[in-house]
Order: sequence, then C-alpha cells, then structure tokens
Amino acid sequence: MNAVKRLQALALAEKRHIVGLVIAAVMIGLSILAQAYLIVDIVDQVFLKNASFESIVPTLGWLILALVTRALFGYMSGRIGASLSEKAKRSLRLQLLDRYTSNPIETSLSGQSGKKVSVYMDAVDEVDAYFSQYWPQVIQTSIIPLLILVVVFSQHWISGVIMMVTAPFIPIFFIIIGIATQKKSEEQMEKMNQFSGKFLDVLQGLTTLKLYGRTEREAEAIEKSSLDFRDATMVVLKTAFLSGLMLEFISMLSTGVVALEVALQMVVWQNLTFFSGFLILVLAPEYYLAIKDLGGAFHTGRGSMGAADRIFEALDAPDERLKWGDRTLTSRTPELELEAVSFAYEGGRFTLQPVSGVIPARAHVALVGASGSGKTTVLNVLSGLVKPDSGRVLVDGEPLETYTDSSWYDTIGYISQNPYLFAGAVADNIALGEAADEASILEAVNAAGLTDVIAQLPNGLDTELGEGGYGLSGGERQRLALARAFLKRPGIILFDEPTTGLDLVTEQIVRRSIDELSRDATLVTVAHRLHTIKQADAIWFMEDGKLLAQGTHDELLSVPQYADLFTLQKGVRG
Repeated sequence: MNAVKRLQALALAEKRHIVGLVIAAVMIGLSILAQAYLIVDIVDQVFLKNASFESIVPTLGWLILALVTRALFGYMSGRIGASLSEKAKRSLRLQLLDRYTSNPIETSLSGQSGKKVSVYMDAVDEVDAYFSQYWPQVIQTSIIPLLILVVVFSQHWISGVIMMVTAPFIPIFFIIIGIATQKKSEEQMEKMNQFSGKFLDVLQGLTTLKLYGRTEREAEAIEKSSLDFRDATMVVLKTAFLSGLMLEFISMLSTGVVALEVALQMVVWQNLTFFSGFLILVLAPEYYLAIKDLGGAFHTGRGSMGAADRIFEALDAPDERLKWGDRTLTSRTPELELEAVSFAYEGGRFTLQPVSGVIPARAHVALVGASGSGKTTVLNVLSGLVKPDSGRVLVDGEPLETYTDSSWYDTIGYISQNPYLFAGAVADNIALGEAADEASILEAVNAAGLTDVIAQLPNGLDTELGEGGYGLSGGERQRLALARAFLKRPGIILFDEPTTGLDLVTEQIVRRSIDELSRDATLVTVAHRLHTIKQADAIWFMEDGKLLAQGTHDELLSVPQYADLFTLQKGVRG
C-alpha cells in the first residue's frame, strides 16, 4: 500500500471527524446558496422594483445570518480538520516510537540519530496539511459545487453545461503540478534529513572535533547542507507560487466564459431574467473557488507525500523484536540455555555464529574473549533485547518469548559499562519509577558503596544530576547503577564489563558489591581481565563470533588461544 492510500486509511478511520466535515460542508454550501439568493433578491428589489429600505431590512437580517452561518461552519470545518490532523499525527508518532523502541540495539546502531529525530518530529509535522487542509477541502469540493450546479441548472441549463465542461481543466492542471510538487517535496525532505543528521552528529562530537582542529571543516559541511535544504525549499515554494498563479488564471478565465454567455443570453437573446442571470454570476465564482481551493489543498497534500514516504519507510523496516507470550515466569533464578543461537547486525557489521550452552540456576558464567568476539551480543540475545536470527533462548526449558516481557524483565538486572543516568534527582535515578521509600534507597546506596559519594553531594539523594549523569565520575555512575540492582534484587544479573576504565580502588568497591549482589542469583558477566573470573563456575571463550570453548579456568588452559590470552594478560599485570 503506497503512502497516499495509507494516509487516506488513517483519515477514514476517524469516522466521527469525517461525518463532522460532511455536515460542515453541507451547511457551508447551503449558506452560500442562501447568501447568493438574498444578495440577488436585495439588488432586484432595490434597483429594479424600487423597494424601500425598510422593506428589505428582514432580507438583510437573513443575509447576515447566512454570512454568520457560513463563517461559523467554515471555522468548525477548520477545527475538525485540525483535530483530525492531531489524532493522525499522534497515531503516527506512537507507531514510530514503538518501532524505534521495539529493538533498541538495532535502532541505536543503524542510521543517524538526527535523521530519526527529523522523521519523528519534522516529517510527521509535514503531513499535518494533508489532514487539516486537504481532507476538509476534498469534502467541501465534493459537495458545494454539486449544490451550486443544481441551482444553476434550475435557472439556465446552458450555463450549467458550460460550468461542468470548464471545471475539469482546474483539477487536471493541479494534478500535473501536484506530481511535480511531490518530487520536489521528496528532495526537500531528503535534504532536511541530511541536514538534521549532520547537525546532530557534529553537535554530539563537538568536543572531539575541537580537540582535533576540525570544527571549521565541519562548519563548512553544515553550511553546505543547510544551503542545499534552503535551495530545495525555494524550489518547492516556486512551484507552489506558479501553481497558485495558473489556478487563478484558469478559474478567472472560466468565470469570464460563464459571464459572457450569461450577458449574451440577457442582453442579446433576452432568454434570461435579471434575477436568474445575476444569481448565476454570483454563484459562478463560488463554484470555481471551491474547485480552485481544492487545487491549493491538493498541492499541499502532495507536498506531504515526501514526508509520508519517510515515515512509512521507517515503519516498514523489518520487525526484529520478540513476540512475547502470556505466561508468567514464576522462578526467580531459572535455568537458562542458548540453543544454536545466531544473530547478524544490519549491514553485515558482525555475525554471531550458532552458540549453544547451559547456564544453571545461581551459577556464575563468564564470557571472555578479545574485543569484537561477540560477548556483548550474546548478552543482548540472552536478555531479550535482540531477537536471534536462528535458534532459541530457553528459560526453564521453555522459549523465552512464551513468557510476558514484564515478568522476564522483572527477573533480570543488566548493568553495562556505560549505564545511562537521567536528568533528575539521584533518588529518582536509583528507583527508576519504582515505589521505594528513602530507607530502601539508602540501603541500596550503602550496599553499592555509594554512601560517601551521596554524603558529599549538596542535597544528598535529592541532588539533581545533569543529562547522562553529568556531575558524577565514571565509577560513581557505575556504583549508582549497582544501587539500582540492589534495590531491585533481580534473580538474573547480567554484567557487561562493569569494571572497565575504573581505578583500582573503585574497581574493588564495585567487585565487592557484585559479589554481594550475586550471592543468591544467576550471574552472567562479560570480562576482559581473565584474572577476575578465574573462580567462575563456567567460562565461555569467544573468538570472531564463535563459542570456541567452554569450561572452568583450569580446563580452558588447555585451549591454546585462551592460554595465550591469559599469559599475555598475566604478563601485562606483572
């Protein structure tokens, strides 16, 4: 289904709004007819029948009422269109949000953040005119010209035929212009996406660019990208102005043809009364105006198609998320098993070869290997953050996806080497929305070795942190993440190189906290330093996306690659 049909389906799904637009269009059409009739009647009485002003006062009152009715229902149509647009945009943003958050690992690794933000914000805003302007005008143009034609045919059928014959020239022209506009709009949207992506990337890496003296070069690149976007926008505007000019010319010419025919009928052949001829002349501009306005709305609607294509391109990306079931996980520390699990990142960046292995309940399993060997990928598959391309993750002998996601994520705790902290109070960052009293939070803080750090903060647990945990060191952020886990007390704990980059004192604090936290839980940890996991119940040795060997430390010393890595690290430590 193309973008036009999908946007149309989105609009038609709001039946209450469509019915409201139809009622408003009918009332506008009737008020236009009443307005024209009353104007003609007033002119006829005053100038041809020499009626007094007092005699036409009631007619003037009805005319004012018709004008007010037209304005009121015009306003109502605009409000309904705005409401329709608001609901449609909310629906699209919820779908995009669901798409972006359904597979956070793949989403974060594919494309630029700026482009995703541009689609979520700018592209969705670009389709506003399709719902708020195009649809109300389509409904009005489907009703108002027909009502006018009925009246014109009742007065003089030849004028009605002329209006019917000349009317199609307007939509034919704006369809041709609209197709060209859509192409230009798509180019404009692509330029905007490029500009947004480039700008946000440079902004995020500004410190690095400054240190390497590359700010001027990137500034030039941003300037070029912004100028390309400006040029694309000006082309779209030029097309819009040209379209408006030609539509005005065609509607004016068509009105002139009707006026000429009416004049000949009234003056030369005298087949029309003044009342009928004047009524046709008053209604003709309204007839062509409704069709011309549809042309402008059509141009605007086609201009939204470029943005719609971007939105649906994002929504139609392959759905790689797990389809969770409805079973509740009852065991706090279930047995875990990887059964020939494989996974490949988009673009062929890395492929995890089939991995099989069992993680008994309350066991400590360590994943080791050189950088890029697949350790973190195994952790992501095991946690349910990514869906395996093949194979299964079994939990107590049942596929992971048969359980509810809430019961599974209530059971696990995942601490990465770069835990994310939100802008807000320290206590809120530890609780993460859980209903926890201050005593429980302080207990978790103490268990994570964070008591001294909290004591030094100006407002203790109420101290506001900046975005990303600005204000805390790397080790303090790691301990705050541990405090989250102590508050939750999960039965399965996943650590992704939690001590990387920490000084020796902080590393010892973190390791003591990990030992305490995992005393009655299943522990799966990714480690670079082999000496830290020598006592693990099992070690999985990864190399180039393959599980090369598994066993205890002493057993793996017989594997040459593992022995070489251990000897190398031992030499470095010594």
